[in-house]
Amino acid sequence: MTRWTVVAEQEIRDLWILGRGPVLVFGFSVLLSTMTYLAATNRAMNFLEQREAVNLTVQVGLAVGVLLTMVTSSDAISGDRERGTFEALLLAPVSRRGIVVGKLAAATTMWLACLVVTLPYLWVLGRGVAGAGQAALLALIVGTLVATGLAGIGLLISAVTNSNKTSLAAGLLLLLVLFAPTQLPALPKTGFGEVITRINPIGSALHYISQILVNRRTWTHDLSYLASPIVVALVVAGVVIVAGPRLVRLTAGSR
Repeated sequence: MTRWTVVAEQEIRDLWILGRGPVLVFGFSVLLSTMTYLAATNRAMNFLEQREAVNLTVQVGLAVGVLLTMVTSSDAISGDRERGTFEALLLAPVSRRGIVVGKLAAATTMWLACLVVTLPYLWVLGRGVAGAGQAALLALIVGTLVATGLAGIGLLISAVTNSNKTSLAAGLLLLLVLFAPTQLPALPKTGFGEVITRINPIGSALHYISQILVNRRTWTHDLSYLASPIVVALVVAGVVIVAGPRLVRLTAGSR
């Protein structure tokens, strides 16, 4: 377990030097650049609309960042099995729990990279409304909770599947199920919709951010909406650490 940093360092190197990390972040920056340009060139933008633009940037950054993070974690174990590199990793002098923790830590660097890319755009859109710093802090705290939880879920899916395509498809399907309710603005206003929003870690996180940035609520007003992201992050991280030796196997499901 003490050598999980060695695994994390190697995984980070494979992701950012030899892998597709820079390409994914570049595509993410192009998307944010297009959004920022459209928002900044709107001459009719007032302070309320500017806050909504900042909120939209945070939500898109969180959504795409979490998507890329989960795609990375879904490839962590099943991808190594398909590429034939997992056996060499199992023979390394590192515990299996250390392997899975290192892979989880490396996957979360994708979210941190997306967050760093998002910060300049928040500064551009938030000038004059004192919302850039608050939006950046919200993205860091809330986004990291959501990204950590879903990265762990992606890693669990990757561990129990032998096919990389199956792992990626299952992860994307889960994200689709979680993101779909967030596209219904009136959902949190109903009793049943509020329950769905609070259970959904992504929906509750986006709702909490919107209440602060757009409606100017205090950080403690709707703090209960962070319960779902916190619980998911803690439970998933605990499962990954405790069940690590059973998850890291040469073939999924074998004993």
